[in-house]
Amino acid sequence: MRTRTLGSAGPVVSALGLGAMGMSGAYGPAYRAESIATVHAALEAGVTLIDTGDFYAMGRNELLLAEALRGRDRDGYRLSVKFGMLRGPGSEFGGHDGRPEAVKNFLAYSLTRLGVDHVDIYRPARLDPAVPVEETVGAIKEMVDAGYVRHIGLSEVDAATVRRAHAVHPISDLQIEYSLISRAVEEEVLPTLRELGIGLTAYGVLGRGLISGHWSAGHTAGPGDSRGANPRFSNDNVEHNLALVAALRRVAEARGRTVAQLAIAWVAAQGRDIVPLVGARTRERLAEALPAAELDLTAADLAEIEEAVPAGSARGDRYPSAFMAGLGVGN
Repeated sequence: MRTRTLGSAGPVVSALGLGAMGMSGAYGPAYRAESIATVHAALEAGVTLIDTGDFYAMGRNELLLAEALRGRDRDGYRLSVKFGMLRGPGSEFGGHDGRPEAVKNFLAYSLTRLGVDHVDIYRPARLDPAVPVEETVGAIKEMVDAGYVRHIGLSEVDAATVRRAHAVHPISDLQIEYSLISRAVEEEVLPTLRELGIGLTAYGVLGRGLISGHWSAGHTAGPGDSRGANPRFSNDNVEHNLALVAALRRVAEARGRTVAQLAIAWVAAQGRDIVPLVGARTRERLAEALPAAELDLTAADLAEIEEAVPAGSARGDRYPSAFMAGLGVGN
């Protein structure tokens, strides 16, 4: 497995990371034994970056990872943890909490659930509009100084917020959605990250499965699958979006690759300061994704991919309207 460094002050991690959210039911049923086996397979393949959030399945995702990582060399993997998103007893979202006292409280619970003595990258999941980012980052800095956190990251914020946070403490990376069909980050955020020496961990590189090559016309999201409320999967938009996938498939098949491999490799090709996160829930999907980390796309490859899926060609917002207001950038 190749490696990349997350920014000038961040850790060295595998060129492909594992996103664990889907292992706890965000996209429909997930199976504990298969999820744990997938984490083990990722580690054995050289994947060292594992991403979670303390609000994924109300903390159950962290408990799942604790079981999967038990007995493993703590220096053999890097845990990226998001915090601050509030949930209700019915799993409904209730806003964000970035207060310094809340930061320390969230971290204490995550360390306990994960069964570790430190988190490698700790980041607010979203900006709390009621709390200056300087206060939130300042609280994490205290946890860095105390040894409970190694690096500070951000998630889904704009360029101005990145600058303010970075002035308090060096930021290792910004986690933000970036894929062939979500490219708003390219306009202002990515240049700012590069100016400041901050890495980018890209989630949603397969558009939540929309551009994986495994979503077909007529397929509907089942119970517990959040894609049922996602505008890009709606009846009004999905046919258009799957036409883009069909064009990408022709490019992939001409190169002996799958759609997913090409989509992941495209994100990785946008810079060595970018690490794609793959939300593989099974060993089968992980095995398909792993070769993308070794795939070097040529200028001709990139031009054909761009022609198949031009910037801004997808239809529908990347989140339901209620969530779009809390994002640093749009689509």
